[in-house]
Amino acid sequence: MPRIGVLALQGDVREHVAMLESAGAQVTTVRTVQELNSVDGLVMPGGESTAIAHLLTTSGIRSVLQEKISEGLPVFGTCAGLILLSTTVLDGRADQWSFGALPISVRRNGYGRQIASFEVPIDVAGIGPVPGVFIRAPRIEEHDGVEVLATYDHGDGAHPVLVKLGNVLGCSFHPELTVDHRIHEMFVASL
Repeated sequence: MPRIGVLALQGDVREHVAMLESAGAQVTTVRTVQELNSVDGLVMPGGESTAIAHLLTTSGIRSVLQEKISEGLPVFGTCAGLILLSTTVLDGRADQWSFGALPISVRRNGYGRQIASFEVPIDVAGIGPVPGVFIRAPRIEEHDGVEVLATYDHGDGAHPVLVKLGNVLGCSFHPELTVDHRIHEMFVASL
């Protein structure tokens, strides 16, 4: 059984832990390099991308995680996690960085601020409709070479909301805030 870590520096940690456990995975939280070294895959949760980035740096995890991603560690990022996995953050702070694991450009809060949060069904390739909870969600503006597993049209054309490249899965919305664990099952099955 794969051992999956949930990055537990900030964000939707317990919700991802519960989803992964319901999908049959052995789950642990990751706050240190030692804990990171003990996992077969990692979930990077939603939260605040600049806060998570700062904590990744101050905890000493950033460089080790960058190396592990480069070596093929399976990673699943939702919302802020997607931002951290992207190549380009279009409206980030001057000091904002990302791992560059997905060749995509994202816009933070691309579907609106907190007050504009919404839920809609999202049709995911190979799974079918799942609830898509969008809370200050990043919008994928450009992509190159990723497999698009789901899109959403917010009135200005369809944009990818679930993408994959190799062992890296990125999601604009929050599947961990629903009762549908099929996207987490898909990640667990990929390990």
